[in-house]
Amino acid sequence: MKRQRNNRKHFTAMTGLAIMILLAACSGSGKPAAGSGGETAQPAKAAGAGEKVNGGSVVVIVPQDPDYLDPHLAVAAGTSEMMFNVYEGLLKPNEKGELYPAIAKSYEIAPDGLTYTFKLREGVKFHNGNAVTAEDVKYSYERLAGQETGKPLSPAFASVQSIEAPDAATVVIKLKENNASFLTSLTASVIPKGYQDSNKKPVGTGPFQFVEYLPGQRLVIEKNKNYYVQDVPSLDKIEFRIIPDQEAALAALKSGEADIFPRIGTEKLDGLGPEFQTVSAPQNLVQLMTYNIARKPFDDIRVRQAINYAVDRDEIIKGVALGKGTKLGSNMSPIMSRYYLDGLQDTYKYSTEKAKSLLAEAGYKDGFSATLSVPSNYQFHVDTAQVIAQQLGKVGIKLKIEPVEWAVWLDRVYKGRDYDLTIIGLDGKLDPNDILNKYASDSKNNFFNYKSPEFDQALKQGLTELDPNKRAEAYKQAQTILAKEAAAVYIMDPNLNVALKKTLSGYKQYPLYVQDMSSVYWTR
Repeated sequence: MKRQRNNRKHFTAMTGLAIMILLAACSGSGKPAAGSGGETAQPAKAAGAGEKVNGGSVVVIVPQDPDYLDPHLAVAAGTSEMMFNVYEGLLKPNEKGELYPAIAKSYEIAPDGLTYTFKLREGVKFHNGNAVTAEDVKYSYERLAGQETGKPLSPAFASVQSIEAPDAATVVIKLKENNASFLTSLTASVIPKGYQDSNKKPVGTGPFQFVEYLPGQRLVIEKNKNYYVQDVPSLDKIEFRIIPDQEAALAALKSGEADIFPRIGTEKLDGLGPEFQTVSAPQNLVQLMTYNIARKPFDDIRVRQAINYAVDRDEIIKGVALGKGTKLGSNMSPIMSRYYLDGLQDTYKYSTEKAKSLLAEAGYKDGFSATLSVPSNYQFHVDTAQVIAQQLGKVGIKLKIEPVEWAVWLDRVYKGRDYDLTIIGLDGKLDPNDILNKYASDSKNNFFNYKSPEFDQALKQGLTELDPNKRAEAYKQAQTILAKEAAAVYIMDPNLNVALKKTLSGYKQYPLYVQDMSSVYWTR
């Protein structure tokens, strides 16, 4: 059975095995997903502007340094935010979360769902000028699958049995078992065969190519003149200016030093002048406060549930997000409309009485003290931490807020799992398995130290289930387990607010943590 799409037509969301793997940021009616609490984002258009101007440069504000320039090693969402413009895979997503052909031009899936055959697009070149061949794809995806080391760099490739390149334009990937989310994995970056310098001099196939990276200052990319899509991109150069402080970022925008300010604080939108336009919409991100479940007292489910009851999410959404956020009850945003389970946001209705009762039952009648470590470059999370500290203080839990630099957070909290509590935003993905698999007991990204055989089973069923309805039910069950076991305090999907010059057009918002600069252009 075959599914095949060519040129710029998007790949369908259903393979020959009826595997539903894709989602859109809004429903077919163009309205926001149920419970989204915000409008559907549309590409920004320059207000009153005239004709398109080709060329020019744009400065985009970002709050953090990349963790790795090598796409196979990077884990920070802020890295893919920038490098989305440099790297591509066989497939790539659009602003609706649909998959489009990139390096591949077509594919076939065997009836048993275990063999994927891709035909490569003609004329695709790396930024070093070399033509992309099947051997490059083979090398890249074998590296992610850990074929030589036995340790996959990406859990999404753990199910790969073999990758073959029978000719220069054909790639054949065979899986060990059915994997309903595998197509979305093939957005993973392709790099030149044998290339070992990706972390210093990235080489991809995207619309922009790497120029320089100065830690703490900027990452610069420039137009790929050999890009295979005609007349894309329009801009000549993009500078991602690294400014962790929101006030300094706002000053840079207002002074004209920067042109686009993604993730601008909601409270700052009203202070912008007439020379700016703004867009705001849910972003498929989960803001949450996580516990280190391997550390007392958070290993006690009663303590975790008590904290959930003591956190007033409505107050946080109103006070920190100024109402521009969607309340959550598990690790899934309503943007994932097919898989999202509505109602879980009411699992722990705010109640200091229930919180105190559960704490007393767990042996903490007088509360306890803990440290809440928060990445200091995200003021939104710092502000949320301050509200939560006040709320938990009402039930006897004394929190010490510890602002930490982003690099420290990644090393000590995320990788080292050395923390009590933290607040972070987990970025959205195209597939529900890629969102939830970090909670798997054996996941290297499980910095919560959460372990649940019941959850693992639901996740496994969702990954291998071919019936789309049963697959959705499996992921809804997984969300329910996370909520009931209070794996974290799920707060909201905060709206993504973006401020940009009125003379810029074509900006698109994605249900992913990316800045796609290929469609942006100046007008006059």
